[in-house]
Amino acid sequence: MRLLLLFMAGLCFAQERVIFDTDSAFFNDDGAALVMLLQQPEKVDVLGMTLVPGNLWPAAGSDYMIRILDLMKKPAVPVFMGARAPLIHTRAMVEKENREWGPVEWMGAFGQEDKPAKRSNQRRISQKLAVEFMINMISQSPEPVTVLAIGPMTNLAMALRLRPDLEKKIGQLVFMGGTVHEKNYDGRAAEFNFWFDPEAAQIVLRSAIPKKIMFGLDICNHAKLDKSHYEEIAGAKTPVTALFREDLGKKFAKDANASTYIWDCLAAGYLLDPSFVTKSEKAYLDVDTAFGKNYGAVVPLDRALAPDATEVEVMLDLDFKKFFALYKWLLTKVV
Repeated sequence: MRLLLLFMAGLCFAQERVIFDTDSAFFNDDGAALVMLLQQPEKVDVLGMTLVPGNLWPAAGSDYMIRILDLMKKPAVPVFMGARAPLIHTRAMVEKENREWGPVEWMGAFGQEDKPAKRSNQRRISQKLAVEFMINMISQSPEPVTVLAIGPMTNLAMALRLRPDLEKKIGQLVFMGGTVHEKNYDGRAAEFNFWFDPEAAQIVLRSAIPKKIMFGLDICNHAKLDKSHYEEIAGAKTPVTALFREDLGKKFAKDANASTYIWDCLAAGYLLDPSFVTKSEKAYLDVDTAFGKNYGAVVPLDRALAPDATEVEVMLDLDFKKFFALYKWLLTKVV
């Protein structure tokens, strides 16, 4: 009986083994998502960080994320450079989109120069590529691995193309991207992560990964921080909240009515306490990869095209008060 109780206790406190796949940002929201996971080592074991182009090019993104790893006293978390560009989408295509269908409000890395990482950080980046790390970790892990993808899914799509057998070996995929019922904030049909690399998103949605959890704009549009939320966190004086203030302070100082979304943090929070989600639905989903004004939009899947595809659980709404309590606690908690 004692052995059974010990076994059951081990199950209750088992860590989620997570690959953190990110397109980075200064702090909000990729950096904050990383902090949330690292603040709960009893629940989450961050196996490694894989960088993907999206908000930033991977090299620039590595500078921000390594800074956060150091701040969190987690220098041993390995960092891997991912794809240098989306599968198909190019800057020339974006320029045509701007001409044909109006300006893209947020172009992310497409609007930036691809510069190398800071010299002091280059030695911290593994010589192994992100896709190689993903393949090795997922295929060799004795326990199921969760992929938390909070940027475009280029790295994961490449891994699945190289090793299709990985689809059924991934424990679950939790991702931020796409939208089923909502429009993007600039009125476009596609959400940024799916727009940046539509073909990668299509590969992943058509895959046989057993459990796909989608945090798209359907739920993320219901989670905004206003100035009062900002002040609750900024008032705590810790190294983490100093970054929070550095990133968002000017925005709220300039406009008392400002607000900001915290997209990726919802996906990270789900791994720590999924009970804040109050509504979801399941559907077979695909991505519009025809180059046009709906490039990257989520569409229903024609299952004849991907008979092995699994459903996606689309998160639709949340108890924001409950989520914010978790978010605030993790961002103000002493490291």
